[in-house]
Amino acid sequence: MPKRSETFDVLGVGISALNLDKAARIIGEMIAGRQKGYVCVAPVSTVVDARRSANYREIVNGADLVTPDGMPLVWLGRRQGHRDVQRTYGPDLMMTLCDVGQARGWRHFFYGGTAEVCDKLSRRLKARFPDMQIAGTIAPPYMPKAERLSDDVVAAINAARPDILWVGLGSPKQDYWLVLNREVLNVPVMIGIGAAFDFHAGIKPQAPLWMQRSGLEWLFRLSCEPGRLWRRYLIGNSLFIWWLLCDALFRRSKSPVTKSGVVS
Repeated sequence: MPKRSETFDVLGVGISALNLDKAARIIGEMIAGRQKGYVCVAPVSTVVDARRSANYREIVNGADLVTPDGMPLVWLGRRQGHRDVQRTYGPDLMMTLCDVGQARGWRHFFYGGTAEVCDKLSRRLKARFPDMQIAGTIAPPYMPKAERLSDDVVAAINAARPDILWVGLGSPKQDYWLVLNREVLNVPVMIGIGAAFDFHAGIKPQAPLWMQRSGLEWLFRLSCEPGRLWRRYLIGNSLFIWWLLCDALFRRSKSPVTKSGVVS
């Protein structure tokens, strides 16, 4: 499937050269076209997981958009010449689309989290965006890996006629889920949104803006949930840096040079 935006390569993953305004415009076009598509929100951990698994890399690269959710990806995109790329952070993308969708009558459906999270999320979003249309919510039982939906859940989601289905199952599970269930759901846009449900429901704190903008959000989240996230951030981030260095050295070794040693 051709991408709906220019991309830049990070360790074999095509990251969309986006900012929030451009992402909202493209997603609006996807809704208007009523063609089934999905969006992967990609922090560094998504790139690391995709590097480790060819199957997962295919899923991420098959998305209509792969948003640069982490500042390191933004910096790499700018180094590759995409000067307008900005962090397209999942929670911010949700707020932007909820806001833009008010005037356009977009219907939002939320799948993931717990019943408490879904209830708090719905109430807080409606308080912030009074004209927002929430078509429904489903808090599924815990699943260790992505599963196909039962017929009754498929029927319930399709009957709600959502324009955007937000899926908060955590990465990479939610991205597998999107592909498993895309064909049976009559939804033009499905977005795997990670921890945004918990953030906007007020269940978990978000990092201060200065940490988000300086690429240190991972440190804040690690300090909040060290037992759950230490592998993702301490091991995953180290691997990411190592692979980038190896990739840079490999590219340099393959660059053509003149006799004077200057790259031609």
